[in-house]
Amino acid sequence: MIRILLADDEAMIRAGVRAILESDPELDVVAEAGDGRQAVDLAISHHPDVALLDIRMPRLDGLAAAAEIRRAAPGTAVVMLTTFGEDDYIAKALDVGANGFLLKSGDPRELLAGIHAVAEGAAYLSPKVAQRVIAQLSGGRMAKGAQARDRIEVLTEREREVLALLGGGLSNAEIARELHIVEGTVKAYVSAILTRLDVRNRVQAAIIAHEAGLVA
Repeated sequence: MIRILLADDEAMIRAGVRAILESDPELDVVAEAGDGRQAVDLAISHHPDVALLDIRMPRLDGLAAAAEIRRAAPGTAVVMLTTFGEDDYIAKALDVGANGFLLKSGDPRELLAGIHAVAEGAAYLSPKVAQRVIAQLSGGRMAKGAQARDRIEVLTEREREVLALLGGGLSNAEIARELHIVEGTVKAYVSAILTRLDVRNRVQAAIIAHEAGLVA
């Protein structure tokens, strides 16, 4: 079972999202929060696999709550769920270490797919958000590409292979099968890659992989 913390200040929204999540027998909503501060407290006490956070919440907004959860409960993946698709929200969400970004206007199947993806160690962006990220990458690609290639110089050949597959959206289990190694070894490689590249999460590492030309 994938244990989920659901945080949104609107009870009606929480009820709807919970209904979607619980339509999947592998998902279990173990706690609900009505504001960001409560979300952080519940993440620390329940240690869910995934925290699904609205961005705009009272007391502590979703972005600040995400940053605190990533520090206090590093085993909990964070997915931002919002009606707002502006680029600044996307950038800030990735900067605080969010593992996924979904829009409330998206297909419910995207929500279920995103939860499963981040729980398995992958990153997930809704298609509309991915389009925005790709558009941002397209601007100044040559300069960013040179910088990214310099950054990956610190990686070993095997770490670059793992980074390329990570950038292609593969989960740890899928990378392990592709490279014929155990999943625990992949986790160690991913941890080393994040440290060497000085990034917070897989999404940021994946962006570097794309900019460096490791992913088509």
